[in-house]
Amino acid sequence: MRPILSSILILSWLAFSPAATAKTPYGAHPNSVQLVETARARTHLDIRYDPKYVRLSYPGGDVDPDTGVCTDVVIRTFRTALNFDFQKAVHEDMRANFSSYPKNWGLKRADKNIDHRRVPNLETFLKRKGAALSVTKNPEDYRPGDIVSWRLGGRLPHIGIVSDKKSEWGTPLVIHNVGGGVVEDDLLFNTDIKGHYRFLPQPNMKPVRP
Repeated sequence: MRPILSSILILSWLAFSPAATAKTPYGAHPNSVQLVETARARTHLDIRYDPKYVRLSYPGGDVDPDTGVCTDVVIRTFRTALNFDFQKAVHEDMRANFSSYPKNWGLKRADKNIDHRRVPNLETFLKRKGAALSVTKNPEDYRPGDIVSWRLGGRLPHIGIVSDKKSEWGTPLVIHNVGGGVVEDDLLFNTDIKGHYRFLPQPNMKPVRP
C-alpha cells in the first residue's frame, strides 16, 4: 500500500472512531479563566449565609459583602469578572415576561430586590437566553465557568459555578455556597442536577460551539 493512501485510511479511521467522535456538545466558555478565578477568590472570604429579604439599590445592588447565598456566588462572579449585572438583566426580563417565570412566591410583579437571587428565576432567565445545555453524567460535558443548578435532597434549589480543578475521580469541582461559606468541592454528581448552562452575556446570548 502506498504511504499516502495508508495515511488517508488512518486519518479516516481516526475521524470516525468512537474516541474521535466523543466530543462535548459545546466549546468552553471564552471567559472561563476570569470566571473561575473570580469565583475562587470568594472562597477566601468569610461569607455568612443569610437568605433574608434585603432592599437593594438598583442597578448594581448587592447585600452586605460579608453575607450571601448560593445565587450571590454567581451574581457577584459575573458582575466582577464580566461587568454583567444579573439584577438588572433578570428584572428587565421579568417585567417584560412575568408570566414566563415561576410563581413559587405568590408575586404579582417583578421585584428588583430579590428576583435575581432566587435559583428558579436564574434557571428560567438562563434558559430564555439560550444558555441551557444538556444535563448529562459525563464529566467532560461540564467546562470551567459553566453554571449548574441542583435540587439538594430532591427539593432544595441550589446553584454554583464549575471549576477548572477536578476530583481524584476526574469530576469537575464546583464553587458554591451551600450554607457554610463559599467552597470549592466535589458536588457536581453528588445530588440531583436540575440545569446546566453556559452563559455568554453578549447581544446574541448564544452558547459557543466548537
